[in-house]
Order: sequence, then structure tokens, then C-alpha cells
Amino acid sequence: MVRPVIVPLRSDSAAAFPVPSDAGELELPLDLPRTPVPVSPLDVQTAPEVPRAAVWQRREPSLAERDSYSSTALAELLDRATHSSIAKLTLGLSPASLIGAYLDWATHLAASPGKRLQLAEKSWRKWMRLQQFAARCAFEPPGVAPCVEPLPQDKRFSSPAWGKWPFSVYAQSHLLAQQWWHVATTGVPGVSIQHQRMLEFTARQVLDVFAPSNFIMTNPDVLDRTLRENGRNLVRGWQHFAEDWDRLQGGRPPVGAEAYVPGRDVAITPGKVVLRNELVELIQYLPSTGQVRPEPVLVVPAWIMKYYILDLSPRNSLIKYLVDSGYTVFAISWKNPEPDLRDTSLEDYRRLGIMAALDAISAIVPDTKVHGAGYCLGGTLLAIAASALARNGASPFATLSFLAAQVDFTEPGELQLFINESQLRFLEDMMWEQGFLDAKQMAGAFQLLRSNDLFWSRVMREYLLGERTPMTDMMAWNADSTRLPYRMHSEYLRRLYLDNDLAEGRYKVDGRPVTIHDIRQPLFCVGTLSDHVAPWRSVYKWTQLADTEVTFALTTGGHNAGIVSEPGHANRSYRIATHHEADMHPDAETWMAEVPLREGSWWPAWAEWLAARSGQPVPPPPMGSPACGYAPVCDAPGHYVLEA
Repeated sequence: MVRPVIVPLRSDSAAAFPVPSDAGELELPLDLPRTPVPVSPLDVQTAPEVPRAAVWQRREPSLAERDSYSSTALAELLDRATHSSIAKLTLGLSPASLIGAYLDWATHLAASPGKRLQLAEKSWRKWMRLQQFAARCAFEPPGVAPCVEPLPQDKRFSSPAWGKWPFSVYAQSHLLAQQWWHVATTGVPGVSIQHQRMLEFTARQVLDVFAPSNFIMTNPDVLDRTLRENGRNLVRGWQHFAEDWDRLQGGRPPVGAEAYVPGRDVAITPGKVVLRNELVELIQYLPSTGQVRPEPVLVVPAWIMKYYILDLSPRNSLIKYLVDSGYTVFAISWKNPEPDLRDTSLEDYRRLGIMAALDAISAIVPDTKVHGAGYCLGGTLLAIAASALARNGASPFATLSFLAAQVDFTEPGELQLFINESQLRFLEDMMWEQGFLDAKQMAGAFQLLRSNDLFWSRVMREYLLGERTPMTDMMAWNADSTRLPYRMHSEYLRRLYLDNDLAEGRYKVDGRPVTIHDIRQPLFCVGTLSDHVAPWRSVYKWTQLADTEVTFALTTGGHNAGIVSEPGHANRSYRIATHHEADMHPDAETWMAEVPLREGSWWPAWAEWLAARSGQPVPPPPMGSPACGYAPVCDAPGHYVLEA
């Protein structure tokens, strides 16, 4: 007699396996294949609820195995907790990564006597040049030619007072030391490029700490102000420091930011929230013209920032500029994640963000294509979504615009210093404990990249000179920071930055790889000349990756100021050229040398490009579509942007 016996293999499956009634309990190896065994029709009739599949019974782990599982889990928990505790003291930087870079450099330098002789010779020559310069400054009139000029972006010694003795000697000694350490940390035979860049960066950061501009007695401007004001500037500076520290510890915005409240002073372009889910609010903006282009514009900002960087004050709002140019504009406002969203994935951001927004737009403005525009990480996500839609043969886009957005991460600038296996594991452990990457931790990394501009210049101005920098809408927005979910940020850093899966065709959506080459819509790509987040040479790679028409614009300014570059903005210029599919592919430097410079903002050029690829104006669409489930929820800017 044979009876069906239900034996579980995994928690999500069960099967019937005919065994003799006296067979007892089966104990089989854990790694046996899941081979289905047919069940007789008679057995199925007597037990119709049994699935037609067979599995083996999974034996209970032994005591030794359970102890091994427990010790492994405890070890991992201990490691993660230790890494997280250290990360809080190091702003998320991995000491092991820095130590590895130093040992690589020191070992190869020790084995390179020629390099050491070169450094000794350069040290002697620089010392002699400094002595001669100091003697000429002491006994000759002002205006002695310096030994070395600072880099163009280095404004620390631009004041005329730095040309007087002994301050000129202080400045020159610091610049000569910077030069020597640059030679010492680069060009050592055998050192990996990653470690070389890391050592060069670290040496520069340490030297910046001891720059003569950071101290009262060696900074002529601070010393003169202190003597003229009898130290009152230092009293004000101490008050500024105490106020800033108190606000930082209390989680409050910096002084003056209260004058720029979203919905009252910034992000005031009229509109309605027509979609809200657990990750985004979709804002549809009210038309300001009698007719609009039939193709709406979907703006996808980065979730590393509040969306209203593109809707600041009315004078410099890119969204308002598009609305006033006769477009129906939709913009995504991302939720500021709490720990409960720790397992939100990059795929969730695509699905609940861009895809949900496209569904809503197709209901509100049916039977028309969409102009997609992505900024920073939002542009990368838009590229992923557009590639997946193109692969499936159903793209809803008329054109795609990418503003300071990368898809090839082989040259991400100095951010590459923080992207290696040791650093990522350290960062992941810190996020694992919190459930997200905190805004303060992100700010610390970005301040390191531009420490002179973002940190030391502020210390000198506000705490030594006692001068408060007037708050602006962009500065207030920059202080209104966001968090990043643990899982999403880990996937983003590993799959894009570390492995470069998107550019190399390994990034999967719905289980299948996507590629940028599948995108066929015309592209408009913008790089910014001083970008430390998405270097323009990296953004320029759009012209080499996409098999379609690509118009590339290079504008002055940085990652934010270069994009928020409204018409009439002083000291703005740009280059622009269109690359067709059959054209040759010049490198970035050749492109820059050959394309002429134009004065002004790139916004009008983009508006003309969109207009040339849009239909004739039509009456504006309704606000939302209640019949399709997209009734207006509330007024813009919505609720998510107000979450701290």
C-alpha cells in the first residue's frame, strides 16, 4: 500500500512523494536537487489538494550547524556595529581604505630610489627659491615676482595684502609645499591609480588645514581687521560659531534660511499634486499661457535633493520658465525617507517614480508623447527607465534631456575616491544601522571635495572676519537636505559607480539587461564646467554611448549654479553643438576647443530645441483626471517637500 506524504523542502513549497508506509522519516542532504517525482492519478484523487510536484524533506540542522549559524550571525552583527561606530567618527570614510592606499604608496616609494632622489632635489630647489624670494621681499619694493602662482580656482591669496612681506612668504611657502606633495604622491612607479588619487587628495586636505589663510596671525586681512576693530570681529565670529553649532546640534536650518520657506518664498509656481504614493508626489503646474505645446514635460529631479532646486524664486525657476514658454509641466517631488523605507530599491524608485508618473500623465494628457528631463541622479534613473521602455518597444518619450546626469561612471571625478569595495562596505554598514544615509554625512563628503570653497573660506569669513554671508534661495535649498534609503543607495553605488553596469549593458530591469544604445529619441545633454559631482567630461560621454542625435551643451558654473542659470544671470556663457549618429566622435577636449563660446544662459537654447521637436500649440489639458484616479490632492508644492 502506498500513501502520499507531504514533506516540506522550503517554506514556500510542498509536494507529495509516494513512499512505503513503513519507510519512516526521510533524512536527505540539504543540497539535493529539487527533482519532481510523478504522483499516480489514484493518489491525486484521494488527496486533490496536493500539488503535482515533489520535493524532499529538509532535515533539521544539527546542533553544531545551529551553533555555526548563530556564531556567523553574531560575527556579522559585531562587524557591522563596529564599522558603523567608526564611521560616525570618520564621516563615513573607511580607515582601512586610507591605510591601504598609504601602504601601497609608501612601499613603492621605498623601492624607488630614483623617485626619492628626485624628491630630495626638488625639496632643495624649492627651499632655495623660497629663501631668495624672502630676501627680495624684505629688502626690495613690493611687487616681487612670486615663486609659484596659485591655481585659478584658489582664491585664498588673491587679496593685495598677501603681496606684502612676511605674508607673501607664508603664502609662497604653502604653495611650494603643495607643489612638492603633489609630486611626492603622484608618479610613484607601481602605485595604483585609485590609491594615487586618494593619497593626493588626502595630502591636499591636510595641507589645507594648515594654510596660512586659516590663522589670525598669518592672514593679513584678518590681522588688519582685528587691529582696526580691537578684536570685535573675533567676538562676532565666536557668536556666529556658537549660533551655528547650536542650530546644527538642534537640527535647525542655518541663519537666514527661515526667509525661504517652500510654498511661501520658494517653490511657489502654481500647481496641483495629482498623484501621491509611498515614494513620490507628482505636481502638475497651472498653465500661464493661453495655449500650450501638446507634448508635456516631465521633470525628474534627484532624490538626493529637494525638487525645488528647479523651482526656486520666480526669477530663477527653471520650471516656471518652461511653463511661461508654453509647456504643460509635471515634476516629481520625492519623499524624504524614514528608516521604514530602508529596503526601498532602485527599482522601486523607477517603478513608483518615473513609471507611475508616466501612467498619470498618459491619463491626463492622452495620446501624446512626453518630453523627459532628468537632473543629476534623476537623469540617470530616467535613462534606465527610457532604456527599458525602448527595449520593450513602447517608449512614450518624444525627447529626453539630461542635466548634469551621468550614465558612464568610469570618470566620476573626485567622488571616485570614495568608491571602492572597502569604502562601500563601510558605508553600507553605517547605513544598515540607521536605515538610510543621513544628510549630514553626505554634506561632509561633498565639503571634503571642495573644502576651500565650502568650509575653510567660510571659517575665515564668518568666524575670523566676523562677517555673515547673506542667505540666498540656493543656499537655503542646499541646507534643506534629504536622506537616502539603505538598499537603494547601496545598489546605486555598487551597480552604477563601482561596476558601471548601465554603460556596459549589464544593468537589469525586470530580469533583462538594458542598454543606452536602444534609446532612439533626440537627446539634449548639459554639462557644467566646474562640476565636482558629475564632471562634464563624464556627462559628455552621452555623445559616445547613444546611437541617436545628441545635442550637448557645456555651461559655466557648478553642479547646481550651472543648471540654475536663468537668462540675465551675470557671467554666464555656454557652448553647444549637435552630434548626429553618423558623425565622428571627437574627444571632450577637442570638442571644447572647436565649439565657439556663446554669452548668456543655455535655457533659451534648450527651449528652442524643445519647440523644434514639439507640435503646434493647443488648449491646455485639464488639471488632473478624476475619472482615471488622478484627482488633484492638494496645492503645490505638496507635502513631501516639507518633510524634514
